Amino acid sequence: MTRTYGFPVPNWTPPPTPTGETLQGRYARLEKLDGAAQAGDLFRSNAVTDEIWDYLPYGPFAAIEDYRAWLDTMSDSADPFFYAIKNLETGAFEGIASYLRIDPNGGAIEVGHINFSKPLQRTRAATETMFLMMKWAFDAGYRRYEWKCDALNRGSRAAAQRLGLSYEGIFRQATVYKDRNRDTAWFAAIDKEWPALENAFQSWLAPSNFDDSGRQLQSLSSLTALVRVASDPQLES
Repeated sequence: MTRTYGFPVPNWTPPPTPTGETLQGRYARLEKLDGAAQAGDLFRSNAVTDEIWDYLPYGPFAAIEDYRAWLDTMSDSADPFFYAIKNLETGAFEGIASYLRIDPNGGAIEVGHINFSKPLQRTRAATETMFLMMKWAFDAGYRRYEWKCDALNRGSRAAAQRLGLSYEGIFRQATVYKDRNRDTAWFAAIDKEWPALENAFQSWLAPSNFDDSGRQLQSLSSLTALVRVASDPQLES
């Protein structure tokens, strides 16, 4: 019988864990989560709608004191490791996102706990946030960048695909949160796909890709479609 093995990964060196360095873009700046400095902006931005909490295992928070206490706890966490997102157009912190399930030895890292307030959604700052987080991970040496979400969260599945992450399937009855079942949809990009994905993001984020009204001339999904190795079948239906 022929014995087969995975391809060699010579001289593998585990990448560093996130350090909290500021991730600076043209439209967004990501700063390490700090409840004392960011709670006011974030709470006001989140108050626009409670829907942003539907697929998260916590929230909504009725009082800023409760939200600040939660932010303080998350600020001290190494995994998940949280960033607050400043929309440079408005000058306000309008969302958070984290790295989690950080596995330097295996070279895998996940992005999650993504909570974009209504004002941040569908903005260039929101897309650039995801680009900056992906860029840091691959530049640091991670081989695999993961995105997981409730399989019923069609918006999150569409976002993952738009960003160029390939669909990898459904883990049935993966967990329970808020007293309900969650089947988990898996997406990922790997290091060999990153150069093409980085080019796609840079092309989309370029000022020349937007008209005077801020409308995109070329969609990100059309650029990343050339890189994805598998599409989400639910989004085709």
